[in-house]
Amino acid sequence: MTFSDLGLSDAVVSAVTDAGYTTPTPIQEQAIPHVLMGRDILGCAQTGTGKTASFTLPMIDILAAGRAKARMPRSLILCPTRELAAQVADNFVKYGKNNQLSMALLIGGVAFSEQEQKLDRGVDVLIATPGRLLDHFERGRILLTDVKVLVIDEADRMLDMGFIPDVERIVSLLPRIRQTLFFSATISKEIRKLADAFLINPKEITVAAASSAAETVKQWRAKVAPKDKRAALRSLIDSEKPTNAIIFCNRKRDVGVVHRSLKRHGYNAVELHGDMSQPDRMKTLQRFKDGDADLLCASDVAARGLDIAGLSHVFNFDVPTHAEDYVHRIGRTGRAGREGRAFTLTTSEEAKYLQAIIKLIGKDIPVCEIPGLTAADGGDAAQEEERGEEKRERGGRRKSRSRGGRDGRSDDTPKADNVTDFPAKEARPSKRRRNRDEDADLEPVVGLGDHVPAFLLRK
Repeated sequence: MTFSDLGLSDAVVSAVTDAGYTTPTPIQEQAIPHVLMGRDILGCAQTGTGKTASFTLPMIDILAAGRAKARMPRSLILCPTRELAAQVADNFVKYGKNNQLSMALLIGGVAFSEQEQKLDRGVDVLIATPGRLLDHFERGRILLTDVKVLVIDEADRMLDMGFIPDVERIVSLLPRIRQTLFFSATISKEIRKLADAFLINPKEITVAAASSAAETVKQWRAKVAPKDKRAALRSLIDSEKPTNAIIFCNRKRDVGVVHRSLKRHGYNAVELHGDMSQPDRMKTLQRFKDGDADLLCASDVAARGLDIAGLSHVFNFDVPTHAEDYVHRIGRTGRAGREGRAFTLTTSEEAKYLQAIIKLIGKDIPVCEIPGLTAADGGDAAQEEERGEEKRERGGRRKSRSRGGRDGRSDDTPKADNVTDFPAKEARPSKRRRNRDEDADLEPVVGLGDHVPAFLLRK
């Protein structure tokens, strides 16, 4: 089957062919005809199967006729992260090049004025994260009463990130008569409950087992001591020689630690996490896509929806605390039929998270040996140096925050040998302290609680 067999217009088929695609994926093959018919869709497919194109392609044909009014978009696509929203926008630019459709991208980290100018001119396609969309609505810069098509992408990630109340509010602002396309990589009870609230007689499409990992991704795990993780990661990178790879960490702080460690050892690495400004995040991601960097150290902000062409490896520096995130992380590789490789470093403390992942994907993950590193290794000298540097950095930050005393001395200021600590001073209480102790038998002042100011107790 080809894209022309799905009922798409010649203009869209031509754009898809120019992009290098000739055969639709299973989710595209099943979803596109029903979207063109105007039905609501509940789509579930594992990451990397082409869900984005399954709604962008038919939407271009649906919106080809008509014209948008100022501040009244004709369609709305909600995405959980800025990166995913930007990628959806790129898809519309690529597939809609033969159509005269206007588009606006509403995400945080970008000036309101630029986005408002596009809204004032009128847009056919509005792609937004929930928070920034509500910001524009509360400013009175947008109306949602003319939306004909609503797409909720990566709905399970919306749920994980706590965006569902915002999504419910946005849906309440839309016309009741509309077409709703609801896509998710996993279908839990909570997701199905939301789908029942948002959709009307939907066509349910499932092309893969819920929460399953792509068969094109070869998976391994290695048990290491926490102190050996960075050494183990470097050993895996050296032995695997990835073309490009994403290294996932659970915490934003650890993203920086791993990134600095790799840079110190001469690796061409960049970092991506939620504390970075939006321009820096987009610049970093573009550098990685363009091949200017081989390794991307990232938090789960990069685990959903990002399509990195030909990504060869994924390394889980930490076992994700939510089992579903494992599926999305390793789904960054092995996309569009290509083969990918995923490695997870595990510690004894992370055993419960590993068992949850094994239960979710329905099979065990083979154990691999890390070249040059055994369970008995105590870490190399460089590793010890890294830990020392990180301790000093964290200690310095804590000390500067905790010691703001009147004399301005920080915790690491040397103390003279003849200076006595506070407990020794208690042996010789001051005159004010002695007077307060002598007056302790006075009757308490009613109405001031247990503490009585010293000046009220003076003779």
